[in-house]
Amino acid sequence: MTPAHRREDALQTRAVHPPAPETGLLGRASAPPVHRTATFTFDSSDSFATVMSDHTRGYAYSRIDNPTSDAFAQAVAGLEGGQDGQPFASGMAAITTTLLAFLSAGDHVVAQRRLYGGTHHVLTRVLPRWGIGVSFADSPQEAAAAMTDTTRLVWCETISNPTLRVADIPALAAVAHAGGALLAVDSTFATPVVCRPLSMGADLVVHSATKYIGGHSDATGGVVVGEREHLDAVRALRTDLGGSLAPDEAFLLLRGLQTLPLRVERQNRTAVRLAEGLAVHRAVERVEYPGLPGHPDHALAEAVLASGRFGGVVTLTPRGGKEAALRLCDSLRLCHIVTSLGGTATGVSHVASTSHRQLDDDALTAAGIAPGAVRVAVGLEDPDDLLADFHSALDGL
Repeated sequence: MTPAHRREDALQTRAVHPPAPETGLLGRASAPPVHRTATFTFDSSDSFATVMSDHTRGYAYSRIDNPTSDAFAQAVAGLEGGQDGQPFASGMAAITTTLLAFLSAGDHVVAQRRLYGGTHHVLTRVLPRWGIGVSFADSPQEAAAAMTDTTRLVWCETISNPTLRVADIPALAAVAHAGGALLAVDSTFATPVVCRPLSMGADLVVHSATKYIGGHSDATGGVVVGEREHLDAVRALRTDLGGSLAPDEAFLLLRGLQTLPLRVERQNRTAVRLAEGLAVHRAVERVEYPGLPGHPDHALAEAVLASGRFGGVVTLTPRGGKEAALRLCDSLRLCHIVTSLGGTATGVSHVASTSHRQLDDDALTAAGIAPGAVRVAVGLEDPDDLLADFHSALDGL
């Protein structure tokens, strides 16, 4: 009989019971210990040298590896179905290190056009400085046409930030692998509760753990999971670049992970309700949400995402452009004006002046972002209260 924590549908059980390190001692802490130390001591120089040459034998320095941080990364890997995970100090540290781990001067990356602004900035303004070419594609067909002999990586987001387009992960994996490249998926907006890209052919999955995984807006971190052969390269560069996750942050993220399925399921249900309620308001120009039948990727979302779950973010564009968007944000009573997402309280942000502020008007248009777009990251409030708050604010525009 398959143990409960091994079943594909037992995410909550696996979240509450992550892999625990074997200590060889009787009794074990019910909560993960925080190894708040920069260095680890050894009984001999030989044992020190052994660990430095083979990190699987122990720990030497927390910039390289730390037991608490490793426990967090392995717990996420367990939920995603990956062999290994690597922890980072932020989502951007995870993104940039993953890109640089597999790209060198003269290489090429094919990326989804609709991306988080920070990722777009790295692709367009940082990588080219080192001779790395970038092509953008809106579909697997365009991605296939953009592939070259030097393409090493294809990059996408499961649910794009903030336009909420859904990636055809199986098709993109086929395109990448046919060209000898890897597929890396930023699945921050989905989490393993909504989608597990590794099961669809992706090679690497990246998360900003600051968002849903931590879930309480009190810790910053990132994580990359996948096959061990790929993660070895990511770990080596993480060690060199120094973007390692601190143990206290790892503890908070690991604690948040235990309630991830419960929180995300509730946020997804509320997001559907909110999107439907906003779409019929007279002051709303457009609502973007994959769970709405009119969304261009609704059918794809039903095929790629978990049944009935379409993410916890709704992008709303009120009539009246940027000024109306700012007034809407300022008029909401229950929502926090905040740059991040995934916490217990609903957060709103004007996209063009926050998460995508690096993009000029042409880039915003190319990415499908309206000047008045407002990203709504649904929290855990009562759905009726949340919808009433938005209707009240929209009535005043």
